[in-house]
Amino acid sequence: MSYNRLLIVDDDHGFRGALASVMAARGFVVTAEPSGSAALAWLASHECDLVLLDLKMPDMSGIEVLDQIRERFSTIEVILLTGHGTIDTAVAATRRGAFHFLTKPCSPDEVEVTLMKAMERRALIERTSVLQQGLAPPDLGETFIGRSSQYQEVLRLIDRVARVDSSVLILGETGVGKELVAKLIHSRGGRSRHPFVVVDCSNLHEELLQSELFGHEKGAYTGAVQLKHGLFEVADKGTVFLDEVGDVSPTLQAKLLRVIETGKFRRLGGTSEMSVDVRVVAATNRHLPEMVAQGHFREDLYYRLNTIRIDVPPLRERPDDIACLAAHFVARFNRRFAQHKNLSPEAVAALARYSWPGNIRQLINVIEQVVVLADEDTLTPMHLPSTVRPHGVSGSPRTQESVIVPLKDVERQYIEFVIKQFDGHRAHAARALGIGERSLYRKLNEYGLD
Repeated sequence: MSYNRLLIVDDDHGFRGALASVMAARGFVVTAEPSGSAALAWLASHECDLVLLDLKMPDMSGIEVLDQIRERFSTIEVILLTGHGTIDTAVAATRRGAFHFLTKPCSPDEVEVTLMKAMERRALIERTSVLQQGLAPPDLGETFIGRSSQYQEVLRLIDRVARVDSSVLILGETGVGKELVAKLIHSRGGRSRHPFVVVDCSNLHEELLQSELFGHEKGAYTGAVQLKHGLFEVADKGTVFLDEVGDVSPTLQAKLLRVIETGKFRRLGGTSEMSVDVRVVAATNRHLPEMVAQGHFREDLYYRLNTIRIDVPPLRERPDDIACLAAHFVARFNRRFAQHKNLSPEAVAALARYSWPGNIRQLINVIEQVVVLADEDTLTPMHLPSTVRPHGVSGSPRTQESVIVPLKDVERQYIEFVIKQFDGHRAHAARALGIGERSLYRKLNEYGLD
């Protein structure tokens, strides 16, 4: 409590001095000033948390002082001190930003309780501000690396899309960086100071996903022991990123369509309508037009999400980016692990020849592995994992023709490899692959691995 800095402003010398002594004895760091002008002058050069402000003073009214505090020192909480004849004015002042008002004479206990409640609100506002800053990602352009023509086209689209507020659909295989594209769109747009909220639509069943998106009222279902705010509420004024939107059930698709079109929704189990202002960016590795044709995805939702479309090409289609991406990730892990590793030209060539079924996410995992495990500072092809390392009878790098296999075979082999790395634990494997468990089970069924 010793850090609660309190300013008492009252022209009554006896009351001011007595209240200052009592509050100092209760742990507040107290300053007392006899007028509004003196209080504002003191605030201009000192830090303060709380102000007890008399409503009627000779030089400036408490309302005038309150207005200036709100304008110049917005984080300070103000509690007004008023007599019985000015209660209406005090009530009106709370609408202008005062935390509360106390009627003289007031007991020290009443003053202390009100001050502590004001500090609680101040702390809540600060935590909310920190949360919003944490949810609002910085411009991550330095981590979006490439030099290929495909990369340049994606970057050009990001910059153009960021300036408008339309819905965006990002398409691409698992691991190509769809979430990073979404973060860049948000951070370079007009909502960058507000939250960027990620919703993984593939990991939760329908009821839990609805609760995550829209929140629920207390008692909405078994286990809903208290009110929960949904992620659309958290993202108000910001961006909601719907990852793997192709996995959303038909029932939830209808609710998503409504909130995208109207900005309105109801919490699960609720009756009152909520309003939010959010931009929706969605992503999927599934073929939505085919799902629309099969009746698995709403056509109207598809067109609403697909106002602007960005296709992120797989890494195998932009081999010119592999060398600079690999160098970037080596530098990142060098900083993290206090290493001084570098890739040999032969290792870069081997990385460029590999087909990367797991795309950039797989490349990151490979680079981290070799930086951590290699004893030498120069990383050669022999430091690469066996799935990536060139091999042959003579030990020489494989030719381009010898490594070309059908994409489905590569993906199946890679999924098998990752599941083995986690001793058959499919939830952990799905997390490492960057997909939801439902998506993993669907692929296992497709490849006859279940």
